[in-house]
Amino acid sequence: MSIQKYEIFLRTLEAGSVSRAARDLGLTQSAVSHSLSSLEERFGFPLLQRSRSGVRLTEEGKRVLPSVRTILSAEMRLQETVASIHGLSTGTIRIGTFTSVAVHWLPSMLKGFQEEHPHIRFKLLNGDYHDVEQWLEEGAVDLGFVSLPTRAPGEVTPLMKDRLLVILPKDHPLSGLPCFPISFAKEESFISLLESSDQDLRRALDAEGIRPNVRFVTKDDYAIIAMVEKGLGIAIMPELLLEGRRDNIAALELKPQASRTIALAVTEAGQQSPATRLFADYVIRRVKAQHPKL
Repeated sequence: MSIQKYEIFLRTLEAGSVSRAARDLGLTQSAVSHSLSSLEERFGFPLLQRSRSGVRLTEEGKRVLPSVRTILSAEMRLQETVASIHGLSTGTIRIGTFTSVAVHWLPSMLKGFQEEHPHIRFKLLNGDYHDVEQWLEEGAVDLGFVSLPTRAPGEVTPLMKDRLLVILPKDHPLSGLPCFPISFAKEESFISLLESSDQDLRRALDAEGIRPNVRFVTKDDYAIIAMVEKGLGIAIMPELLLEGRRDNIAALELKPQASRTIALAVTEAGQQSPATRLFADYVIRRVKAQHPKL
């Protein structure tokens, strides 16, 4: 069976509609629809439910999706291995990441890596810890940045410890303290990430038996900073996320200190493409050079 039909199926699912998939692939809508129908006829059951709002997987489609991803990943690894034999570094690397790494690490990493390997392409998926772990489990990304501990499969390498800091409005009565007792979170109006994103915070609070006075919950890291700037409450956030965003807030070390460990999770060795291995090694070397003590 043609690999292209699998590619069209996956791209339609990712794009959310036949029309957007056709545009992305440079095909006509009828060509995409025909390819999907042909694949469904070959399998003997529908893969996608189509509606005016877009497409979504059928139950049968959910069951075959991991195998389709595996086939396409294997084809990509084969092409990259052949290219590497000819002395070429090519391919597409799919990266799952969360906000602080996407904003403060990846741009310079990608720039440096591209200078050495200009023919390698990248696809970036940005979400929270839960999203990245799920993408790794599903095979939707080749590697991902995670926070330890993690359920992410494959090879996991710790990269850096990142302090957790409390952030307050600059005019907050406690902003002048040398450090912030974590127990104060019980009394202050608290702004939190969604439960799927706040494992670092919950570990720090649970270790001290603290239940914060949560007044606002959001999935957006930078929305939290903006809300603190407006005096809506306080929050506890990783130091890396706060780079370049401290003008209108006070950031204090916690007492007792708390941190998260950022790690890189890569698919199992037998499933890694040459390009993925190259980039993973580059990331590990670069972070270790800048932060030699974990």
